[in-house]
Amino acid sequence: MLSALPACISQRLVVPVVCVSVTFIAIVDGAITTVALPSIARQFRLTTAALDGVVVVYPVCLAMAIPASAWLVERFGGKRVLLTALAGFLGSSLLCGAAAGLGQLVAYRAVQGLSAGVLFPASSALLFGTFTSAEQVRLSRYMIIPQQIAPATAPVLGGLLVDHLSWRWVFYVNLPIGLPAVLFGTLFLAGDRGTRPGRFDLPGLLLSAGVLGTAMFGISEGPNRGWTSATVLVSLVLGGVLLAAAVAFELRTAHPLLRLRLFTDRLFRDTNLINLVGLIPIMGALYLTPLFLQQAQGRTALESGLTTFPEAFGVLLTVQIVGVLYARVGPRLIVGCGMTGAGAVLLLLATCDADTGLWTFRGYMFLFGAAIGCFFIPTTVASLATIARTDLAQATMLNTVVRQTGGALAPAAVTTALVLGTPPDAVAAPPVTAYQHAFLALAAIAAVTAVFAFTLPDGPARAAARGSGTGSGTGRPAVRRRRRDRVGS
Repeated sequence: MLSALPACISQRLVVPVVCVSVTFIAIVDGAITTVALPSIARQFRLTTAALDGVVVVYPVCLAMAIPASAWLVERFGGKRVLLTALAGFLGSSLLCGAAAGLGQLVAYRAVQGLSAGVLFPASSALLFGTFTSAEQVRLSRYMIIPQQIAPATAPVLGGLLVDHLSWRWVFYVNLPIGLPAVLFGTLFLAGDRGTRPGRFDLPGLLLSAGVLGTAMFGISEGPNRGWTSATVLVSLVLGGVLLAAAVAFELRTAHPLLRLRLFTDRLFRDTNLINLVGLIPIMGALYLTPLFLQQAQGRTALESGLTTFPEAFGVLLTVQIVGVLYARVGPRLIVGCGMTGAGAVLLLLATCDADTGLWTFRGYMFLFGAAIGCFFIPTTVASLATIARTDLAQATMLNTVVRQTGGALAPAAVTTALVLGTPPDAVAAPPVTAYQHAFLALAAIAAVTAVFAFTLPDGPARAAARGSGTGSGTGRPAVRRRRRDRVGS
């Protein structure tokens, strides 16, 4: 009886529902935790700075778990891996909320991070294995809605939970969304037996996890402890040494955990490089603007959230246009023009001062969202346009590594720019000029990204989006899969 349930609902509906739920939970959790830090500090009689481990351990463990995700998906199947990781994430969320001390909370956050490190690549592999490139473009126009709403609403939701209930509810809140997703996925998500991906590459896992863990720690702690501190320097140098060792080993082994040969595909390599560098000005601006509003202008957290929120509307507007133009224009012009627009808006933000009105900021944030709306879908879909279906799990895992690294570099770059722009004898928050210089630095990075984007070889991406790709597993029409997934078949 239960085995017949997946046939009752098309996988073209089931897979997006599960993936949207997973993405929404993970994004909200990452954005909501910082709101609860002052309350947690009071509960455990600690300073907020002493809770640094609660924040840092999550991205470090997330990064360390990512390399194993592709092998797990290939070996055990997307459904089993995704639902197991989601159950682990929800269980650790429950334990975080019930933590009796700082040590327990850090340990449970580590488990959360490990689970999330598998969730992101597994959900992406499941999604891109179900739809062709042309279908992915159309689908992304709708799936990006919760991805934009989640980070915008998380701080407001976190504040309400902390003020009216307790800090523990910023973790418990994952359960009402996650448990139905686990049940729905268990009943309706089509399972696969997996394959035999070869012998598990344990040395590759240890090396890659060491690289990502040490590098993520150094990047996260650099702005706080100082880039010249011994701990940060040792972490970054060790990460560099491990990176060289990992690349040398993975290129020589017969069954590598990381298929670095995929980067010989120019479209895959270039789109990932654009993702890595382009996320710095995008995420950096979303990190810097609230700081400017609250520290330089003295606005409240609510005013800051309501002022940056129009960015989401700009994104949602543009992605609808991008979905229509992608196959006709191609990702090269769309991404290049989008990053050019983002750089122009960052130059406008660099002119803001302590007296700039909130509606001016809201207008700029809407324009910024409209510009970066040209970035997310084209870079993601184009990166997989020439990848064989057998390499999808590995490719989506490498994409996740790149995005997580770019996301970590963004606040590090912003904080470093603010520190460099603050006089040594300043005792208060950074001056307005420091924020302006940080916006200019982000604008320069956006301009460099735009120039490189205009060189993107996007012919195969356009062909795949039109359903005429010849070498890509994601570009070929999946006639057999469509027949199997037809509702009521």
